[in-house]
Amino acid sequence: MPTLRQLRYFLAISAHGGFTPAAAALHVAQPALSRQITLLEDELGFALFVREARGVSLTPAGRQFLERVDGIEQALQTAIEDSRQIGRGEAGVLRLLHSSSLPIEHLLPSIRQFHENHPSARIDIDRLSSEQQVADVAEGKADIGFIRLPVLRRTDDISLRPLAAERLVAALPSHHPLANVDSLTVDDLAGERFVSAVHRERGGLARCVTELCLKRGFVPRLAAAISRKTSMLTLIAAGFGIAILPEGMCKLVQSEIVFLPLDDPDAFAASAMILPRSPSPLAEAFAALASAHLGDADSTAEARDF
Repeated sequence: MPTLRQLRYFLAISAHGGFTPAAAALHVAQPALSRQITLLEDELGFALFVREARGVSLTPAGRQFLERVDGIEQALQTAIEDSRQIGRGEAGVLRLLHSSSLPIEHLLPSIRQFHENHPSARIDIDRLSSEQQVADVAEGKADIGFIRLPVLRRTDDISLRPLAAERLVAALPSHHPLANVDSLTVDDLAGERFVSAVHRERGGLARCVTELCLKRGFVPRLAAAISRKTSMLTLIAAGFGIAILPEGMCKLVQSEIVFLPLDDPDAFAASAMILPRSPSPLAEAFAALASAHLGDADSTAEARDF
């Protein structure tokens, strides 16, 4: 296989029309240049140049070879620089996941800042359950995830970085009898029908809410229509039932919904970032921005692991 040096020498001779000017341009001795071209021709199995008194000219095979390799050095240099940018965390694709209870609106400040800091990078965003995010990050299908705690899945391939807890609120249809009060407690919702439900194999917001209710001695009653996605807001607005949601989801407000604070001291939803054990530079860069925008669970604590 020809070496890059041999190809560079070949391109220089073709451009300058002779060994002597090419050697001068390359700052190499002419015998060394000639030797490399001889080795290249031996490797290829055909002559590249016709040696003439006033210089050289390309053989028909040499012209064909030039057409195919011209620009290869620049392409290689471009590939090297692009790879260096990826290695420095300046370019590439960041595969980002988030849960439905951590809507993309939460991450927009971090996304905008990331784009300003890394204009050559692209973010590929998808919404998955917290449990599925753990699997995808562990398997290398995603670079960073934003989940609601708790999660039931455990793996040594993932590191978890807790974010600031978020106050929970009650979301009720605007015509609900409790819609006109200033605040509620979880106990006040014991007889209500919930449009969200916990799955035995899933954690996240639904399990957090269910555990809050169980502490008060009741199991959330299911509404006639339920959802684990942001479509639960549509169900609430339509009067199917109520939900307990993170305060940040009020940004997705619909006019037919009233959000009321919960006075319970434990009415908080925990969240976290999940990353591989060895995150990419882009993932680390985004994680730093997200920590600044969303807040750490404990700014003095180091990252926790599963």
